[in-house]
Amino acid sequence: MAGSSIGHPGSYYGEYGYGHIKGGRANAVPGLEKYHRTDTFLTEALTIEAKAEMDKALAEKKPFFLNLAHYAVHTPFETDKRFIGHYTDPEKSDAAKAFATLIEGMDYSLGEILDYLEQKGIAENTLVVFLGDNGGDAPLGPARGYSSSAPLRGKKGAEFEGGMRVPFIISWAKANGKNKYQKQMPIAQGKIQKQMGTIMDIYPTLASVAGAAIPQSHIVDGKDLRPLLTGKQDATRENVFLMHFPHSHRGSYFTVYREGDWKLIYYYNPEHPERPDCVLYNLADDPEERHELSASHKERTLQMLARMIARLDKEEALYPVDIDGKEIRPVVEQHP
Repeated sequence: MAGSSIGHPGSYYGEYGYGHIKGGRANAVPGLEKYHRTDTFLTEALTIEAKAEMDKALAEKKPFFLNLAHYAVHTPFETDKRFIGHYTDPEKSDAAKAFATLIEGMDYSLGEILDYLEQKGIAENTLVVFLGDNGGDAPLGPARGYSSSAPLRGKKGAEFEGGMRVPFIISWAKANGKNKYQKQMPIAQGKIQKQMGTIMDIYPTLASVAGAAIPQSHIVDGKDLRPLLTGKQDATRENVFLMHFPHSHRGSYFTVYREGDWKLIYYYNPEHPERPDCVLYNLADDPEERHELSASHKERTLQMLARMIARLDKEEALYPVDIDGKEIRPVVEQHP
């Protein structure tokens, strides 16, 4: 319901038909016509529809998978009027206040969903996963600054941790150690897991939880997170992460390669491809990415760069091109 490839809504306002009547019509939200010209904010409409879909599944006595993507907190930063009274600081911009109402509206929606599961008596049997798909995008400060995702540096689309790290919280909607499903998949309460996971891991994890076999023809890049959810370390998990931006968007033309706490950022330079840049950070000591270490750790930098290139080649990655249209590939020899 209301899903498409548009990414962000034409508008959050029912009065505007979520973009169909007024706003970004190319990004108009489909399937919510009954709310057009009403004062129903998009987050509220999606919550109502989510509960209606769960009602159908329960009436048919079928297990269900609910993917509730609120559009919030994506642009356009429009005010959820239900909560604007909570944000009156005159020193804050209208965009920042609107962003705050979008967050509170989403939080309120999640509370409604959890209450619904409890009221229907299915909370103990329901696994809830909460996560973002990219770093924060709050309208605060520059893209490479320390405001939007503080204390981390950067925001959505940037090469720094503020553009890459996302919240990931997983829990049974109502904990009960005696529940048969929770016995099969115990989740450590109040624990922080420091091993890396990615959004690609969600698919194999949920398939495993549901006991669903993944077709052999499917290429699965992720790995089951269940061993990590117990609060223990998974010795079989590769603690490596690759993020590739061969295009222009905020932190343009870069590749990020992580091995544990070490993070390499390779900057392509389409205008002067003979002058690329390569930086190194240790996130355990410097999570804010203030201290660049490539000069003092030259050997590690070159080794990680070589492994980054090998990983990109394995993935058959596309690369930026220079002003003549020639592909720019990273080369270890460019970094003595």
